[in-house]
Amino acid sequence: MARKLNSGDLHILKKLAPELVDPTCGHAGHEFRSVLPPVSQHISTSSGDFRERLLKLTDDELNYLVNLIFEGMESLHCVKKEHVDALVEVVSLRLSKAKAAELLELYKFAGD
Repeated sequence: MARKLNSGDLHILKKLAPELVDPTCGHAGHEFRSVLPPVSQHISTSSGDFRERLLKLTDDELNYLVNLIFEGMESLHCVKKEHVDALVEVVSLRLSKAKAAELLELYKFAGD
């Protein structure tokens, strides 16, 4: 699941968290290896804040992140539960209800 973020990932991370100056996790001491967990764990102040940040993404950017989740390349289980709910809501609104349901099912299945 851990990966090196490419320039597109870093662009999305900066779009979600413009206040993030350095893409290095101070706690772990290495560069972030996912986009959603650092925004959820270190930047967002609430599920509403996380939702609003996600709404700044284009449909293509959102779809890219969701596809990475399905491929196992973007961590969903390091995202706070209430933020997963916000992500599912945004995916349902912007991409499709079916994709949102699959995402929620994956989250529940992988959590067991």
